[in-house]
Amino acid sequence: MKMAEGDLQLLGFWPSPFVIRVRMVLEQKGLSYEYHEEDLKNKSQLFLKNNPIHKTVPVLIHDHRSICESLLILQYIDENWSGTGPPVLPADPYQRALARFWAAYIDHKFAKSIVGVLSAASEEIKAEKISDTIAALEQLEGAFKKCSAGKDFFGGDTIGFLDVTLGCDLNWIKATEKISGAKLLDETKMPLLVEWEKRFLAVDFVKFVLPSVERIEEYARMLQATSWKVASTK
Repeated sequence: MKMAEGDLQLLGFWPSPFVIRVRMVLEQKGLSYEYHEEDLKNKSQLFLKNNPIHKTVPVLIHDHRSICESLLILQYIDENWSGTGPPVLPADPYQRALARFWAAYIDHKFAKSIVGVLSAASEEIKAEKISDTIAALEQLEGAFKKCSAGKDFFGGDTIGFLDVTLGCDLNWIKATEKISGAKLLDETKMPLLVEWEKRFLAVDFVKFVLPSVERIEEYARMLQATSWKVASTK
């Protein structure tokens, strides 16, 4: 059952992993919210009013106050609705810091390497970016072992901050594999992540929010055809 939380709106763009992760947490918490799909080539006045600095999605509007940047939004949701649903961030200060560190790594290293594979101007550059992506996933394999402490998710028994931060990229990984012909998430190199992926993708709210691989692949191929000349999202 959804909880009514006053005026709660999310401005987003469906392919954006940054938007997807916020939607996952809103759904996991059972919060009632209004979703607005934005045209990033023709941004709405509501969007421009609430994120005039970066003009990127997602934007969460709660009781007429806006919060921007996906990781900050996740932390806001966790703190504002701490008694609703499972916690997003760990309670232990060290584990919270560790989760924030790896979330930054995912966004600043891993996500950029995936984009690099799809936007590479030559086969040589593509091969370099594929290598970078695999190396980043191998680092995240180690992070999972450390953060999960032998449990099912980065967050332990339940999906948490790092699960949605990386999980929002899973179908982008699959689409990139299909387009590039390279195996990125390899069970021989990342067995823990592969098993985590299966568990994560089986969760109902994840299946509800995550766009299909086919839809993401179609969108990614369109971006390739237009040289990625679209507004950035973060």
